[in-house]
Amino acid sequence: MDDLFADAPKPVDGIRTGIGGWTYPAWRDNFYPRGLVQKRELEYASRHLTAIEINGTFYGAQKPATYAKWAGETPDGFVFSLKAPRHIVGARALAATGKQITDFVDGGIAELGDRLGPLLWQFAPQRRFDADDVEAFLALLPDAVDGWPLRHAVEVRHPSFQCAAWLRLARARGVATVFTDSSDYPSFADITGGFVYARLMASREEHREGYPGLQLDAWAERARQWARGEAPGDLPYVDARDAAPVTPRETFVFFISAAKLRNPAAAMALQQRLHATR
Repeated sequence: MDDLFADAPKPVDGIRTGIGGWTYPAWRDNFYPRGLVQKRELEYASRHLTAIEINGTFYGAQKPATYAKWAGETPDGFVFSLKAPRHIVGARALAATGKQITDFVDGGIAELGDRLGPLLWQFAPQRRFDADDVEAFLALLPDAVDGWPLRHAVEVRHPSFQCAAWLRLARARGVATVFTDSSDYPSFADITGGFVYARLMASREEHREGYPGLQLDAWAERARQWARGEAPGDLPYVDARDAAPVTPRETFVFFISAAKLRNPAAAMALQQRLHATR
């Protein structure tokens, strides 16, 4: 069994591929090999992918010892993205969440050490763009915790955010705007931060790798363009003329929701394509 845990993959040109969480019954005897005990699932997943988005932090506080345990079970070079608590992103006034943000950030995430990746702030579909409230919220996001730098990604889910004012605020604060291929939420690929964060939500169970091969080929090419600092020409933008500077950017591509059963295979298939064309 231990030979299943050899040689963890490395990011390709700063591109990381991953999934949301690692505890999912349908992944047993599918992504996870038959007979693998549940307590080793994170160990296995982190040696076949290069990032995982933690969803548990959205629903409840985690203990510092838990973060330390997760870090200890993963290999060098692996990172976690943490989904920020729902009571913060769901607050009526984002500008009034300073204490809650501090409690979350100071609540033990520094125990992840160099496994600490971006923090994801996912707004509800009902939250409309309010420039004053959003600007005040972005100003509350800390730049570091216990000496570890913090990066922030914001996922907007109301079409009112598809405006130049949001792009200006996000770029001024240096936060990434999440790109998603979901048809249920706004989908725009304007680059606003120093890294790129994509959440792909269109996997289908009838495809063994979640997406048809040609679509995975296309996502691999877009990821390469993002990593080079370029803006893929076949994605939607709020203002394609107002492009961010061309500079290399670390790129995260997570396969989330939809046909969750297939998401590990999709992430590994994308990863294989990136390695094959280095």
